[in-house]
Amino acid sequence: MPIPHPGPAALDTGASILHLADLISRNAAERPGHDAVRDLAGEAPLTLSWSAFDAAVSAEAARLRAAGVRPGDRVAVGLPDGAAYCVALFGALRADAVGVPFAAGSVARELDSVFGQAGPAVVVAGPDDEAAAGTARECGARLLGPPEVSAPVPDAAPTAVPTDPKRIALIVFTSGTTGRPRGVQLSHRALLANREQAAALRPAPVNAVDRVLLALPLHHVYGLAAGLLQVCWAASTVVLPGRFDPERMLSVIVDERVSVVSGVPSMFHMLLAHLGGPEGDAGRLRTALAGVRLCTSGGAPLPAAWLAEFRAAAGLDLHEGYGLSEGGPVITSNALGRPPKPGSVGRPLPGVELRLVDAAGRPLAEARPEPDDEDEVDLDDGSEPTDDTGLIALRGPNLFSGYWPDGSGGPDDDGWYTTADVGYLDADGDLHLVDRSSDLVIVNGFNVYPREVEQVIAELDEVAEVAVVGVPDDRTGAAVKAVVVRAPGSELTGEQVEEHCAARLARFKRPAVVHFADELPRTPTGKIARRTLARM
Repeated sequence: MPIPHPGPAALDTGASILHLADLISRNAAERPGHDAVRDLAGEAPLTLSWSAFDAAVSAEAARLRAAGVRPGDRVAVGLPDGAAYCVALFGALRADAVGVPFAAGSVARELDSVFGQAGPAVVVAGPDDEAAAGTARECGARLLGPPEVSAPVPDAAPTAVPTDPKRIALIVFTSGTTGRPRGVQLSHRALLANREQAAALRPAPVNAVDRVLLALPLHHVYGLAAGLLQVCWAASTVVLPGRFDPERMLSVIVDERVSVVSGVPSMFHMLLAHLGGPEGDAGRLRTALAGVRLCTSGGAPLPAAWLAEFRAAAGLDLHEGYGLSEGGPVITSNALGRPPKPGSVGRPLPGVELRLVDAAGRPLAEARPEPDDEDEVDLDDGSEPTDDTGLIALRGPNLFSGYWPDGSGGPDDDGWYTTADVGYLDADGDLHLVDRSSDLVIVNGFNVYPREVEQVIAELDEVAEVAVVGVPDDRTGAAVKAVVVRAPGSELTGEQVEEHCAARLARFKRPAVVHFADELPRTPTGKIARRTLARM
């Protein structure tokens, strides 16, 4: 049977707000002078009230229209996290375009794939982003710099927005099982539904009085949708700190009167490590977080030891959830009103149905999958013999509209979408993630698919074979390890491999460990034994 969260059986996901840009205009009308964005990334702090934010968004929509953007066109946004990013994204939405977020500073190889598939009409990037500028020219897109947000914004004519909530709002590119980025189509309806689902939790993750520290990249669906869009739904205040530095983060939490902190597990662990060293003072963490009511962790698994250490030092729990781009993104959450269960990612949000299925999509009550060999997903981790473990399938109004450009791969005719994630439900109905059906490595909350890294390393003539696997890392949760077999006569070094990857892969995808071996371990069927790789 599908497992719904205890709560409303159905949600009214579009009674008043049908378009994401309407959130900004609603907040400007109801809370014009309230802080919307506090941008601390620049030389001086910048504050946008909801009325100023709304005016800047209208001005940006007008700028995009003047640049030739038409309804349905894609606008790629790749700016550093800050007020300009927020304005650029919502400006694209108010222009009735489709936002395509990408990381500022991405390498040309990655942008070739994203821009080549999305076909953006306009790329909004920083003045020094040469890779974005060059790739935009190659794909025929017009390049625009960041919107102006620090100067008074002139009045802009109101921009009519559509009322069809099924229109695509965002295309979020995420790696597929082969490592090639795939565009997840998220409609206004799906993103708004997920905001309402999250807001229905009690206590709510974000309230109108909250000041939310978002120590997450805005181009990532976690920071963008679960973070920025949730703030916009609640009409609260988002605090964007810029670069992460543990000491600076503590000061920001105090000085900005932060009440909610959202981050990835490694961020909270770095705060603990910073205060727990020889010169550390763990009591400072508890003092700095005295005004914080909630800390949420996502994007990567939260080790139980980190949860316990943070609770002991800070006097606060880290509330973990589970999500994915295709879900808008939040699927489950530990109950915010009680201590989280170590190892669990909680229960489905109100309005989200979840069930476990076998590889053929059949509920586990009907069939039990059997792996072929040790390289297949182990659907029985042995921790609880009575717990059935299977692929996680989802249904709800928050699900995506298939993959760009044709909508393929989306929910089936009955509304169910089967993920690549494996888990089990305990006796309380709480979800536990066991593994991935792919070989995904999650570094600091970002997905890294070994196949992509392998393809890059294999470009080197000195490489005969290569395999990539994830290994534990105290700082980032996981790290990329490459096991390389040199070509005959080669004297390839780890430094040369790292230099090659640095020019072709984002930093989080680059191998942290390069190990050389005479041959790659394989299973009896000839597949690479990835479990053995991690131990080499």
